[in-house]
Amino acid sequence: MTTDRYQRWRRIVRIIEAVLILGIPFLRIKGESALRFDIPSLKLHFFGFSLWMDEFFVVLAGTMFLVFLFILITLLFGRIWCGWVCPQTVLNEMTSFIDKKKKGPANTFLSMLLVLILSVLVAANLIWYFVSPCAFLQDLFLWELGTITWGFWISLTAIMFLNFSFIRYAFCATVCPYAKLQGAFYDNKTLTIAMDPIRKNECIECLACVKSCPVNIDIRDGSNSACINCAKCVGACTEIMSNRNKTSLIDYFFGLSGGDMKIFRVNAVLIGMATLAFLVFTLFQFYHRASIDMTVLPNNAYHPRVNERGDIVNSFILSVKNRGKDDHDIIIRTDHDDKDIRVVPDTVISIKAGEAQKLPVYVTVKPEIHAQGKKGLSILVINRYTGKILIKKTATILDPEG
Repeated sequence: MTTDRYQRWRRIVRIIEAVLILGIPFLRIKGESALRFDIPSLKLHFFGFSLWMDEFFVVLAGTMFLVFLFILITLLFGRIWCGWVCPQTVLNEMTSFIDKKKKGPANTFLSMLLVLILSVLVAANLIWYFVSPCAFLQDLFLWELGTITWGFWISLTAIMFLNFSFIRYAFCATVCPYAKLQGAFYDNKTLTIAMDPIRKNECIECLACVKSCPVNIDIRDGSNSACINCAKCVGACTEIMSNRNKTSLIDYFFGLSGGDMKIFRVNAVLIGMATLAFLVFTLFQFYHRASIDMTVLPNNAYHPRVNERGDIVNSFILSVKNRGKDDHDIIIRTDHDDKDIRVVPDTVISIKAGEAQKLPVYVTVKPEIHAQGKKGLSILVINRYTGKILIKKTATILDPEG
């Protein structure tokens, strides 16, 4: 693979990533953003699914999957994320004009102005993952954006501007925690950029690789935690060595010079199995989550009592939430719903998508059943049409007050 091809593919990746990051907030699936954490409702919209705050155990499982995936990618391909996909690197490349030595205040002012415009856009794009971009732009046009949103936008713009103007690759080389941890995951088969030790004596000390490095390291000295694997040193060396009818002394290698990729090694297999396990667990939790959630609370306004027929009556408040995208017609039952134990009212309840209702219900128990020690029962939410149990929660029958 030639140097031009490395950089050409990196440019293609940058364009694709920029389009995706900017475009995803505007993509709508089932009437909601494809990916957005909606702050007012505390819901995560994820490509057609909505997760409520109390369902974030799914997000935790997904986070563990991503952690192990990153470890696996690092073990196999080193800092491929840093050099090719990391937003910090992508944005640094998009503002590479700031690194060029330009004379004159006009050029400096123009460069800073372009960085400021990009910072404003990037900061707004970050906010769009929390606030609907359509609502954001509409409020901005009407000058009704709100103090909090304005504050976040201005603060993020300032942070981005300082980052792209002054910090840049220094963040990758000194601050980024992922960069510091990656070395712990390497082994002798990890993909890395290095100088071929067999041909090291062919180096003509032109320093082209050093001059092209955005983090100012000398790749000839060996592995360095600051290296982001951008392959610019490969291109610089290729250009010089091609004049001598030779190939580049620097390139991507799997471990030692000329090493082959070996996926099925013990550490890679173990981490791969852990990654797969968390993926399966995340998908299982995601697709088996209940569309209806219910919390059973005691009705403090109605104390347990005995009615005129001698039945023991308890009252509960059912906090029912429709987490799904479809409306539901439901009925409330108990797991012993017969003439001895009944729940009222016995009516159909309509609950719209995203709606939450608090429903008072009354459970009557025959005294002879209660005398047998029947204290607990399950309250069921059942789909009216299919008869499917959507959710089941336990309630305790309390003795009537004396």
